[in-house]
Amino acid sequence: MGEENWDLIIVGGGPAGLTAGIYGARSGLKTLVIEMKTPGGGIAEAAIVENYPGFPDGIRGSDLASKMLDHCEKAGAQIQSLERVVEMDLTGERKLVKTEKGTYYAASVIIATGTEHRLLGAPGEREFQGRGVSYCAVCDGPFFKNKEVVVVGGGNCAAIDALFLSGLASNVKLVHRRSALRAENALIEEMKRNGVEFLLKTEVREIKGDGNVRRVVLYNNKTGEVTEMEADGIFIEVGQVPNSEIAKKAGVELDENGYIVVDARQRTNIEGVYAAGDVTTCPHRQIATAVGHGVVAATEAYGYIKRPYYYRG
Repeated sequence: MGEENWDLIIVGGGPAGLTAGIYGARSGLKTLVIEMKTPGGGIAEAAIVENYPGFPDGIRGSDLASKMLDHCEKAGAQIQSLERVVEMDLTGERKLVKTEKGTYYAASVIIATGTEHRLLGAPGEREFQGRGVSYCAVCDGPFFKNKEVVVVGGGNCAAIDALFLSGLASNVKLVHRRSALRAENALIEEMKRNGVEFLLKTEVREIKGDGNVRRVVLYNNKTGEVTEMEADGIFIEVGQVPNSEIAKKAGVELDENGYIVVDARQRTNIEGVYAAGDVTTCPHRQIATAVGHGVVAATEAYGYIKRPYYYRG
């Protein structure tokens, strides 16, 4: 693939990137969305999404991702999936985005690279990845039908995983290191109704097995007690880390935690470069906020390209 010229390039195909693609293409910009995996981002891994407007009965994450992708393509954006960005030069009038497959230029770039799962850091975690340790309940849950599983985490993602697994596994325990869960109350009550057992003030110290996960070592950080419990699977949801390394190398400003610094108009420190979604400093990492970011970023990029007298400087 040779060099290609675009008005707008969006790096990342999750909710923020796909929304930016819709708005960019609908405004008349020649728009390219580049996604290193399959479009949809983290929502494709969600068993069910219950807090996105318009779906009061909930929607499977994969179905919502598919609808967003279909909308983006019908709006006229081109989607390049399974294509990893390896370099960006964002300093000139024409921004360069180089991937493993080609080189692209655009007047403006939106970075919507999202986050990836944070590792727990316990001994045995890496050893048993794919053999009982998982970061995706939807992907791997069916392998644990009628088995005992542990979910680690205290937020909405951990709660949703526990609820999904409660319909498959024989027993689900939710382990969280703090005294209270951070998940929405509606999810907590639903977990109680579905028989999920909460182990609070508890940390995973080690994951053990004999080729596959068999046991987990737990530490009660209030009493100091160490116990060992049988488990066939460990599902880890202890937060996210931003996929911002490629942006950092290109000179985009990050905060102390590695998130891209943006203003209220999704602008970064580089003119003509915007960021949207979970990779930014916005503290509320929700699908709805990512969609809003995508709208703002694409609208600002349109103004930067087509109405520079008002939008630049």
